[in-house]
Amino acid sequence: MSNPIGDPGHGHSPAAWTAVIIMLVATAIGTLAFFLDMPWLVWTSVVFIAIGALVGWILAKVGYGVNGPKYAPKEH
Repeated sequence: MSNPIGDPGHGHSPAAWTAVIIMLVATAIGTLAFFLDMPWLVWTSVVFIAIGALVGWILAKVGYGVNGPKYAPKEH
């Protein structure tokens, strides 16, 4: 199916990648902390997951999101 407007983005932006990397690392650390029975580190990783989402949103608002002025899409 083609899109007459072009690629809708699919999150291929610096804002999306930064958010995903932060949240992925936090999830990995939280999983390990859960396995090692370290509740303080599990909750710290939950906080970092929220921080990752917030960082992605902030970066998108300052122009690093899809269709932002500081984002230059790459040809595939």
